[in-house]
Amino acid sequence: VNVMAVSICTREAYQSMKERNIDDGHIININSMNGHSVVPQSVVHFYSATKYAVTALTEGLRQELREARTHIRATCISPGLVETGFAFKLHDNDPERAAATYESIRCLKAEDMASAVIYVLSAPPHVQIGDIQMRPTEQIS
Repeated sequence: VNVMAVSICTREAYQSMKERNIDDGHIININSMNGHSVVPQSVVHFYSATKYAVTALTEGLRQELREARTHIRATCISPGLVETGFAFKLHDNDPERAAATYESIRCLKAEDMASAVIYVLSAPPHVQIGDIQMRPTEQIS
């Protein structure tokens, strides 16, 4: 899902923009800090690999959009620990460990992600924001 869905949605978004003669659109991929470093936890190594792919896909898209001489921009937003249900899926056999993940530090919230998207979209047309890497202040990795 992290690779194929991003690829398909990106293709469809770009095709839709081309069909409607939109030359100033923006494609924003929600990535992860795990797309920039591999943490020493074997349960997330495959996840990290898929997020590294999102990093590469977004940069490749940016280059393709430049080659096509469009003004469509491509951005990754790479958060660290966000308060979601992800830890409960990651530690599905240990709900206490999953809950502790979100209780150990003050996590990012959905509102923080929305603020990052608004920031990217509010950049002037001549500004290309390639990646926003953001994490909770207390997060170690």
